[in-house]
Amino acid sequence: MAMLICLATVNDVPTLRELMNASIAELLKPFLSPAQIEASYAVMGLDKQLIEDGTYFVVEENDAIAGCGGWSRRAMLFGGDHSKGRDAVLLDPKKDAARVRAMYTHPAFTRRGVGRMILDASERAASAEGFTRVELAATAGGEPLYLACGYASVSRFQSGPGDIVPMCLMSKTL
Repeated sequence: MAMLICLATVNDVPTLRELMNASIAELLKPFLSPAQIEASYAVMGLDKQLIEDGTYFVVEENDAIAGCGGWSRRAMLFGGDHSKGRDAVLLDPKKDAARVRAMYTHPAFTRRGVGRMILDASERAASAEGFTRVELAATAGGEPLYLACGYASVSRFQSGPGDIVPMCLMSKTL
């Protein structure tokens, strides 16, 4: 059966949290140390604001959620509901870049186009609202996908407890 993409709902939240935890635990292993993976939970996760804003997608196959992710018209670059320093200020499409946010693929669905489906839907939706650029904070595990999809590395930084989680600010013109 084909994969389908649709907007996430609040009913998806428990499944999304499980998927995100599984993705962090398994898919970052080739890139991060156990301590860095543990610290990743503090800076990554579900931001329900994206669901409320109608900008967060799920990809489903046979009633299973294969992945999730979306975009935002708000200033926060990354992080979940639990993250400190949340910034819900609306961005100006004439001068600001939209944010691609909270991209996760379930480990059972990797290398099947889930991330590309979400990126495409997010970029089209942001463009439809007048944004001409998008930015994201990539993990080491996500960076190859974003490079393959036309994103450029802008700068590298560390996040998480003890600033031990490597991240990369990336950008793309739509």
